[in-house]
Amino acid sequence: MSDREPRVENDEKNEKQAVRSRVPLLAILPVTVISLVIGLPFVVGDHPLRWRPGSVKPVLVLHDTAPDKGRDAPAAPADKGADAAEEVRPVGPVPTVDKPWKPGMPEWGVQIFWDDEKDRSDAYVERQAQVQAAYLVGLKANAVSVSFPFYTEGRTSTKLAAGKGTPTPEHLEKVLRVFREAGLRTTVRPTLDEVALVPPEGWRGNIKPVDKGAWFASYEALLGPYLDAAQRQRAATFVIGTELNSMEGNPGWKALIAAAEKRFKGEVSYDANWDNYVGGHIDVPVSRLGVDAYFPVKVDDDAPVEQLVDGWNTWLDKKAKGPLPRIVLAEAGISAMDGAFHAPGDFYTKRKLNPAVQATWYKAVCQVVRERKMVGVYWWSVSFGSDPKAAPKEGESRLNFAGRPDTEREIRSCFGSDYAGPGADPAP
Repeated sequence: MSDREPRVENDEKNEKQAVRSRVPLLAILPVTVISLVIGLPFVVGDHPLRWRPGSVKPVLVLHDTAPDKGRDAPAAPADKGADAAEEVRPVGPVPTVDKPWKPGMPEWGVQIFWDDEKDRSDAYVERQAQVQAAYLVGLKANAVSVSFPFYTEGRTSTKLAAGKGTPTPEHLEKVLRVFREAGLRTTVRPTLDEVALVPPEGWRGNIKPVDKGAWFASYEALLGPYLDAAQRQRAATFVIGTELNSMEGNPGWKALIAAAEKRFKGEVSYDANWDNYVGGHIDVPVSRLGVDAYFPVKVDDDAPVEQLVDGWNTWLDKKAKGPLPRIVLAEAGISAMDGAFHAPGDFYTKRKLNPAVQATWYKAVCQVVRERKMVGVYWWSVSFGSDPKAAPKEGESRLNFAGRPDTEREIRSCFGSDYAGPGADPAP
């Protein structure tokens, strides 16, 4: 609400004089405003004009009023014009992983979220993959998971399809090839976009397609070309589903997974949401299970690592005590802000920035992975279109860790640890 009250009376004479006195200003003001809006940003380096699709009118975008896009858009990509200019700039030799992953070793990875645009050139896609590969190698990662969106029309829809942010299979192949040549273990992870589901009330975990058989048939048709691309580029894992709580246990998974395994010879995986993981049996017949792990821990922002580790173990013990050599943390992360320990999976709230919260959480989770002898962890996340060396902007998701020095230090410490992996000791 405005704190300005309308004037209830005016002196006619004064008002006429005021109008006359404003005429020169009104003539000058539009030119001044336009000059400032267009010219000043080029001085300070952040042009605020954006064009809505299908519109000829520019829109002034203020960083403080831009909504947080949530978990499926971890970072705002650079302006398209800047991307086009970057396409012709060579990256140079991409470094390679010092110790490439082998079976039994821990998977030290990052989730790359890729919201593609169809008019991106092959050169841009390849170059951006090289940028991200170099960054991951610098973090001492040996693995990467490529997450990208596909779409539905609503919670009850039976149709699944590629959309505006879904990369083509050809683009996916280029990215997987760059990552593989850098020595990174690769995972392909199509993920159901939630925009049409109207989050947070609607999300991928509570869809109710009216015809589940038709839903699985549509899903199989969608995944086919991406399974082929993953096979051609020798990806290690293909995630057949992510956080589809309401669909777990459906008999349609058996046929879908069998069809996938005919086209793709690596591991076929399913990534469960943390609540379903601890609450019961994940009834999806895959050879590998990942957990999107956002366990809340009710402690203060300055809580020590030990308290966070205890909080995590309390959650994990509800499922099984001791080592968990068949579990990979497919997603782990937290916002760099006050109060995030209480709800690390809250992708929509934005409170005061607090990088220490994020860094401490990463350190604690890595300790849990080692102590519970897990397969590994993939941190959420880095946007494919971003510059990972740039500091996160205020308008971007608090979950971003790229460009946060304290968190990056903990990632390097984790990935460079002497943990030999679940294969070092036989499973009990």
